Formats: sequence, structure tokens, C-alpha cells
Amino acid sequence: MKISLIALLAAPLTALALLSAPTASADEEVSTLAKIELQGAVNVRDIGGYRTYDGAKVKTKKAIRADSLEKLTAADVQVLAGYNLKQVIDLRTQAEIQFSGPDKLPSGVPLVARPIDDTGLFTKLLQVIQLRDPVKQEEMLGGGKAEQIMAGVYKSFFTDASRNAFGQTIRDLANTDRPTLYHCTAGKDRTGWLTYVTLRAVGVPERTARQDYLLSNQYRAAADAALRQQVKQAGLMENPDLLIPLQEVRDAYLDTAVREMESKYGDLGKFLTQGLGLDAGTILKLRRNLVS
Repeated sequence: MKISLIALLAAPLTALALLSAPTASADEEVSTLAKIELQGAVNVRDIGGYRTYDGAKVKTKKAIRADSLEKLTAADVQVLAGYNLKQVIDLRTQAEIQFSGPDKLPSGVPLVARPIDDTGLFTKLLQVIQLRDPVKQEEMLGGGKAEQIMAGVYKSFFTDASRNAFGQTIRDLANTDRPTLYHCTAGKDRTGWLTYVTLRAVGVPERTARQDYLLSNQYRAAADAALRQQVKQAGLMENPDLLIPLQEVRDAYLDTAVREMESKYGDLGKFLTQGLGLDAGTILKLRRNLVS
């Protein structure tokens, strides 16, 4: 039985997490309203609507973050056609695309392949599931090993190749006159970090940018709950909860990237210029283009 790894890359929220979740702020509500409802992708949203430090607002219909689009229905494609997209940037690796399939896009929308290495997470996850051996699966993912894998993923965002891809995508956002959509597989890690950096670069407070990052758990919850049950029923995993650390976004994962950024560059400003290669003019243009 072939299981879609797109859905596997994030897990449902537990009842405890739902009960302990903070009350939604005004900014969270804006992002919730900006969610683009599609049948074949669950984590698609306009990043516009957030307030900046100086009271301005991030524009809508400029930047759209998403999970992969290979399962879109004909109706979904029509919804995206209504956004008059300038381009779609696919951050997935070739292995991910080969397994899951290419994006389904409205006619005439350019697709930019800009892979960012996932440190083999996708392939590793596939191998673990296909083992069908609960003891080996526990050895590979239990006891904090899955969390260590995710820490490695977030540290890898600072390799030369990854920084170049993130930097070029932010340049694209600085120059987009129509909506640009960017995505990875689950729309949570690579896409989440890119969105966090972009929002902070245009003056959105850290707490708000972090809330946007964490919303992936909420948006992926229902689909992933069904998928985890399917994995168990298919006999692939006796304990699919082992996947949860690989599937969720967590404050600790984002903190890993932030610490890496501060360790290597000192602060966000230097990371934008020295790490991502953005000059002051591009950063100013990004702000003018994305903020009203």
C-alpha cells in the first residue's frame, strides 16, 4: 500500500496540545482568515494581514506559502488561477518530486524548481515506515532520535546552497507584482523558516512570525490524523506516534534555527545581508513591496 509522504510530514495535534493552546491573537485570526481552502493541499495561506512594529500591515495577494500541489483537484487549480500567480517556487528535492509527483498548476504559471536539501529526511522517513519492524522503528526514532533529526534539518538551512535558495526566493518576493507562491512538501519546515525570516525582515514582531510558523500544526491536523490511522491499519507501523516529532513544527525546532543564525551572524540584519546576500536596497524594496 503506497502511503503519501506529503501527509506524513506533519502530525495531528494531540488533545492535550489543543487544550493547552493559547487563545488566538488578532494576528493569528488574520492568518486563519487568509487560509486558502483547497481539497488537495491543506497548508496553503496568504501571509498578508500581519501588523508590523510601526502599525503597518503586510499586503495580501503578494506572497502565498503552501504545501505541495501535486494532489490538487481541477477545482483547486481554478481557485489558484483566480490569484493570477506570477510564479510557483518548488523547494522540494528531486526525490520528493519523484515520489509524490509534480505540481498541478493553472495554465501559463511558471514553475521554478529551487530545491533545498532536507538532509535526507524524506528518504529516511520512507525507509523507516517501509521497515514494518516496530523494534527497529523505535531504535531509529525513539528516545529523542527523531528530535535530533529535526534539529539537523533546521541547522542545514545555513549551508551555502540552502542560504542561496532562501535568499533568491526573498529577492523574488521583493520584486513580485503579482502573488508568488512558494512551497516544500508539508509547507512547514523549509517553507516555515522562509516565511518566518520574510515576515521579520519586513518588520513583523518575532512573536507574530512565530505564531504563523506554528499554525502549520493546526492546519495539517485533520488530514494527518486520518493518515496516521491509515499507516497503522496498513500494517506499516505498530506505533505511528513515533513519527510525531518529524511531523510537527515546534518552538524548539525554530529556536534551533534562530540560535544557529545568531551564532553565525549575530542578528537577523546581518543574516539577511551576510547570510542571504541581500543588499540594503533589496531589503527596502521587500518592505515596500510587501507592506502597505
